[in-house]
Amino acid sequence: MTNIPPPAEELRILDHELRQLDARRAQLLARRSWLLGVLRSAEAQAPAWGPAQTPAIWSAPAPRPRPEATAPSVQNVLLVLGGVLLTVAAIAFTLVSWGHLGIAGRAAVLGAVTFAALAAPVPLLKRGLRSTAESVAGLGLVLTVLDAYALHEAALPEVDGTGYAAAATALLAVLWTAYGRSLGALRLPFPAAMATAQLPLLLWVVAAGAGHHTITAALLVTAAFDTVVALSVSVRSVRVVASVGAYGTGAWGVLAAGWLSWEATGPGAAARAAALLALAAAIALGAAWRAPAAQAAPGLSLTGGLITVAAAGGVLRSVLPDAWTVPGHLVCGVALLAVRGTRLPESVRRGLRWSSASVQALAVAWALPLVTVVLVGPVGWVDRVWSGAPSDARDAVTVSTPWPSNMETAPLVPAAVAAVLFLALRGGPHRSLALSGALGLAWAAVLVLPATLELPYAAGLLTLGVTTAAALTAAAYSRRADLTGDGAERPTGPPARPRLSPITLTTLGLALLTSLHLVALSLAAETATLAVLGSLTALFAAVAAWQKHEIRAVSAAVSLAYATALACATGASLGWQPHHIALLVLLVPATAALLAARFKDATPTLSVEITGAVAALVAIGLAVMEPPVLALVLALCGVIAAGTAVRPDRRQVGYAAAALFVLATWVRLASWEVGSPEAYTLPVTVPALVVGFVRRRRDQRTSSWTAYGPGLSVTLLPSLLAAWGDLDWPRPLLLGAAALLVTLVGARQRLQALLVLGGGTLALVALHELAPYIAQAMGAVPRWVPPALAGLLLLALGATYEQRLRDARRVREVLGRMR
Repeated sequence: MTNIPPPAEELRILDHELRQLDARRAQLLARRSWLLGVLRSAEAQAPAWGPAQTPAIWSAPAPRPRPEATAPSVQNVLLVLGGVLLTVAAIAFTLVSWGHLGIAGRAAVLGAVTFAALAAPVPLLKRGLRSTAESVAGLGLVLTVLDAYALHEAALPEVDGTGYAAAATALLAVLWTAYGRSLGALRLPFPAAMATAQLPLLLWVVAAGAGHHTITAALLVTAAFDTVVALSVSVRSVRVVASVGAYGTGAWGVLAAGWLSWEATGPGAAARAAALLALAAAIALGAAWRAPAAQAAPGLSLTGGLITVAAAGGVLRSVLPDAWTVPGHLVCGVALLAVRGTRLPESVRRGLRWSSASVQALAVAWALPLVTVVLVGPVGWVDRVWSGAPSDARDAVTVSTPWPSNMETAPLVPAAVAAVLFLALRGGPHRSLALSGALGLAWAAVLVLPATLELPYAAGLLTLGVTTAAALTAAAYSRRADLTGDGAERPTGPPARPRLSPITLTTLGLALLTSLHLVALSLAAETATLAVLGSLTALFAAVAAWQKHEIRAVSAAVSLAYATALACATGASLGWQPHHIALLVLLVPATAALLAARFKDATPTLSVEITGAVAALVAIGLAVMEPPVLALVLALCGVIAAGTAVRPDRRQVGYAAAALFVLATWVRLASWEVGSPEAYTLPVTVPALVVGFVRRRRDQRTSSWTAYGPGLSVTLLPSLLAAWGDLDWPRPLLLGAAALLVTLVGARQRLQALLVLGGGTLALVALHELAPYIAQAMGAVPRWVPPALAGLLLLALGATYEQRLRDARRVREVLGRMR
């Protein structure tokens, strides 16, 4: 608070300061003349000043430290502290001090002090001491409260305290308002009067012993009064106090009215609570309509719309069964959309639309647990496959989860919200997203409908099958119609490959999810499983034949997946063993290879091939416990892979085919209990050497290690390990002969890999054969002979060290020139 003096006083102060400035200027000019004279005499007596000899008289004066607090702020702090201390003293005086005066004497003293405190601001304002006047006026307002207390204690002790407080607060609010008007320069009395005006009506109804409805009404009426004041008064401090009071009493009243509506046991009590909520809604909507700030209007109208729905829904809840509570509120929330064609301000209409959307979202959230139960419940049939068909659709989905209570009307909620989305946003800029959401909600309604109506088990399966077919049809239609829904112009130029629209993605995802749910439900009965898997296989295959690109890719892959499951289920139904079922499952990868060869688009081809590969892995897993059948399955998989490798763009699959053939051979040999490693390695070595030979003929720069190294290592190394542990002579002899042949070919063709691998193997085989004789000879000679031979060898090496280094370099160079 800063004191602003009157004009005459301010003019006198300015004149006084100007006279002081003139005197100070004359003093500074005299000082300047003296300093100039000193400098002139110094220049005549001494040489010129150096750069490091600048006299001190030219140094700038040190800046004055800036005060940490300004004079007005210090003044305001002092005034506030003084007012607080005086207020505390007055309260202590009234309540506990000067007991020998009695309450009447203290009331008389307080009355005199109050009159003086309320009258003091008049001369203070005339002298321009506004801050001081505000502090003294605040003290006077507090003293009026103490006067009211003293009056009750001294003259009206028999009057009810609550009723007296209601009358006193009302009178004080009026008096403080009149006091503020009489002294227009003061700002404190008006917000103080506004704050006090929050209490009279509430205290009066409490003093009258009114019920909860009346007290709630008093709160809401007070909130309405505060709202009117906040919207009509221009004084900022009063608007702030009124806004805080409106929000506080309004929130209290809304919570109390909502509790009364929830606890209402009949239509009458519900109607009274609804009337209170309607009053609160009217206050919020009126404030939104007349709010000066546009950013506050949507929030207020949103609150008003939600309160309106709560009021109408509370009445419906009292006359309808519990299952219809949420649908009743949903109807009320949807009714708020009728404001679209009215002349209400756009901010108000936007808030009401938000409130309608909030109610719809809450209603959908209420129905989500039932959708979750219906989706997750059939998973329990995995542990009870073909244990028997349930009696109805509800028993089918509650095999592992309980059915929620009061959910008979749950399908209506997503259906109604889907209809609202379709009708309200079908022509807007977000048409595609709105239609996708509507389709998802409609699907949820259809999904829970059979279980809600407790339809027969077969009827529930049929309903889900029709839903799957409808979703696939919608995906295909939306893909053909290219329903992007954004209204954008199509680009000119060469046609680009269109992307899937949100509607297509949504319907395709719903079709897949529904089909999985249908398969889980069908696990209860053998006939149902076979029928469902066969129908889904045919359905997705038909869509794959009808469509192209992404939909064909997804549909073909899903059809093959369900065909794999159908083959497994068929084999199990016929009582086949798993390894026999594997042969039936191999029909799926064979079909996938044939289909992939017919597709011209890369995406469907890749998806079909991946699904076929997964089906082949399933077949291998089924046959893994029976080695002869596993070898046959691996060989058949190799045949399918070799057939795929015939295509020019799938040449790399030939490696997989070769690997499968080798694995099939190894499994067959293992089933025959063949222990010779050459039986396993030669089927790999021979093709590898052939491939290396062909590659060397096409590209002479190919290294021999790349062409022949892997193939030779696969046979030579295992055979060498086996030869070192073999006590018979045929394997070392044959291995040595083969190593000698490889070494000679390497030397003849100058191939490094053959020379090193063959020579190394031959040397190790020779060492293995000579090892017994060496050991026998070492045992026959004296023990001093080995050290002597070692010493002679070292002497020979030392004497011919340089020659041996040259020989090693020549060997390295010779090997380096080989390929």
